[in-house]
Amino acid sequence: MIRKITLLAFLLISSISFSQIGPVGHLTIFSEDGDRFTLILNGEVINDTPQTNLRVEDLNQPYYNAKIRFEDKTLADISKNNLMIADVDGIFSDVTYKIRRDKNNRTKMKMNYFSAIPVQPDFIPPSNVHVVHYGQPRPVATQQVIVQQPVGGVSQTTTTTTTQTGGTNVGVGVNIGGVNMGISINDGMGTGVITQTTTTTTTNNSSQVIVVDEPIRGCGGRSCMTSSNFNAALATIKKQNFEDTQLKTAKQVIAANCLNVDQIIQIANTFSFEDNKLEFAKFAYDYCIEPRNYFKLNGIFSFSSNVDELSDYVQSRQ
Repeated sequence: MIRKITLLAFLLISSISFSQIGPVGHLTIFSEDGDRFTLILNGEVINDTPQTNLRVEDLNQPYYNAKIRFEDKTLADISKNNLMIADVDGIFSDVTYKIRRDKNNRTKMKMNYFSAIPVQPDFIPPSNVHVVHYGQPRPVATQQVIVQQPVGGVSQTTTTTTTQTGGTNVGVGVNIGGVNMGISINDGMGTGVITQTTTTTTTNNSSQVIVVDEPIRGCGGRSCMTSSNFNAALATIKKQNFEDTQLKTAKQVIAANCLNVDQIIQIANTFSFEDNKLEFAKFAYDYCIEPRNYFKLNGIFSFSSNVDELSDYVQSRQ
């Protein structure tokens, strides 16, 4: 009996141990100069909206490959392999890294280790820190749209009235050749049966207001370039003598504007080299007002490897 109790207790303790969540660490990254950035860990975009002070909680791996992409496109990205979350003994920590600009080159960015403290379960981050729980799905950004929907519609009423205004209306049954026939005889004096039909149509123009949530468009929900402005920009791009200069000009144009997919395709097709098309297509994604239709750009490439690379990039940004 004692052995059975001991065995049950062992199994119970084992099941509890296996059901517990393993150790986790936390990561904080802040920009010393206030540059807003997006963090990508192991190819996964962590924050959809660029931040200056970001905290990622519940990281369950000791090391991550990290990439920092800045909202200011003139700033170079930062790539850091084996970003430490746990120490050499495998003990997870609450680590902090600092981003700063290079003193000699203000567009060159650096990210350095700043500090590490033991993980505190009851730690409350400061209010100015944007917190993301790793592994949890990010909510889809939506906007409220007011829609007026008609109520009711058009109704129609038909009224038939039969009146007799004098005279005689006689019904006579006649049998001819075994067939019964009904005959109505009027006195022919200008009076008799009058049938009046009245149709009434009522239109209800009332409406109700419905508030619905729909996903926010890309590029901050702004509109794309007008046709005239885009045509002028496209002409400027085409005037450049060298393709490298065309690519730089195209990036300069869209960095200050929003475009739809068709406009991006038109600019991409000005490049002869597929490497330039791919680089531009990646750069332009953040400025597209309809990111869900970005698959249309697959048609500008001749090589499937470029299609795959763009698809992987878009997936990492979603």
